[in-house]
Amino acid sequence: MTQTITPAETTTATTSRAAKAQGAIQSAVRIVVSFLFLCHGLQGFGFFGGVDGAGGSVELGSWPGWYGSVIEVVGAALVLVGLFTRPVAVLLSGVMAYAYFTVHAPEGLLPLQNMGELSTLYCWIFLLIAAIGPGTYALDTLRRRR
Repeated sequence: MTQTITPAETTTATTSRAAKAQGAIQSAVRIVVSFLFLCHGLQGFGFFGGVDGAGGSVELGSWPGWYGSVIEVVGAALVLVGLFTRPVAVLLSGVMAYAYFTVHAPEGLLPLQNMGELSTLYCWIFLLIAAIGPGTYALDTLRRRR
């Protein structure tokens, strides 16, 4: 005897798989982006070639460089593990918008002209993460289940 699968059952199974895949992909994007952003923030403290490419770091307590680096490192770590993801992602998006308009925009109109591609991309990606959430594999998701 063969089992007949109705179109409704097929749609439900496909939708369930798509939702699981979407949550996992959201998590993967969040983790990769926040890890890269963490590395970016650590440059302010002299890691990975520093801010000038020669191992230099921003001066302790300087505004906005040092404080920006602290916000970037702490924020990236929180987004990486998916804790307080939405509000932290909004904050990081704002940090990158600030960086774009104060550092890059005065150098030229377009991001390609003013070297602002990274800050623009991070700004919009963190805004997207804030809008869609952390995905399946995040401490926020675990906390919400409890």
